[in-house]
Amino acid sequence: MEIDSTSLRNVFEQFALPLRVTLILMLTLVAQHLINRLAPRFREALASRQESAAGAQRVRTLSRVLRYTLTVVLTVVSALLILGEFGISVAPLLGAAGVAGIAVGFGAQSLVKDYFTGFFLLLENQIRIGDVIDAGGKVGAVEELTLRYLRLRDYGGNVHYIPNGQITVVTNMSVGFAYAVIDLGVAYGEDTDQVVEVIEEVGRQMRGDASLGPRILGDLEIAGIDQWADSSVIIRCRFQVTPNEQWSIRREFLRRAKQAFDRQGIEIPFPHIKLVAEVPA
Repeated sequence: MEIDSTSLRNVFEQFALPLRVTLILMLTLVAQHLINRLAPRFREALASRQESAAGAQRVRTLSRVLRYTLTVVLTVVSALLILGEFGISVAPLLGAAGVAGIAVGFGAQSLVKDYFTGFFLLLENQIRIGDVIDAGGKVGAVEELTLRYLRLRDYGGNVHYIPNGQITVVTNMSVGFAYAVIDLGVAYGEDTDQVVEVIEEVGRQMRGDASLGPRILGDLEIAGIDQWADSSVIIRCRFQVTPNEQWSIRREFLRRAKQAFDRQGIEIPFPHIKLVAEVPA
């Protein structure tokens, strides 16, 4: 019996290590699966309780970063547990990692800057998924924001990856409301008061449109004559609109204004040169 017990003990010890490592890997996979399944549900549940669309967008942005952080933590913990099973002491590794981390920190200051900048971008709610922004010299819609980089897609479909450390100024065009600013040029011979009346009528028609009205937050504001250009008088006006609608509202206003000017016979000028010939006496 003693020989049999020893043999069984040896067999058990031989297979114990692989079994423990396999168990750690299985638990890691199960935990990762739960994170992938539960995180989106939890995110949408919180987002649905927000009072505004902006609050819902912030919840979605933060949840993606939290999910990424949980995945990294889970991977690190699993790796440390597996190393411990193989008899590798974790404490010296952590100490060495601390020293190496300081050395790497000096050599990778830009990477550290990326993470710090990304943290404050999220903390201060400067950028949310879906916002249209100007950052790092690029303009586009925010598709992803992590602690390391910002991913934008511009109007042409190009995707830009911008390290957070390179972002010094953020111009967000999707916070609260926006202005659709329109500059209209008319010929110098036109009656500007009549032009303003036509512009106001176009603005009222757009406000009363069933599809456009909900996207326009206020009446058309006419600033007046903005400048005397080379071949035209520029009249500036603007609509206050919902976020990300400034471009579509501006395009529709220009289309309708062109039709209204044509009906009223208002000239939309193009560059021209006036030649004066001197008649000899």
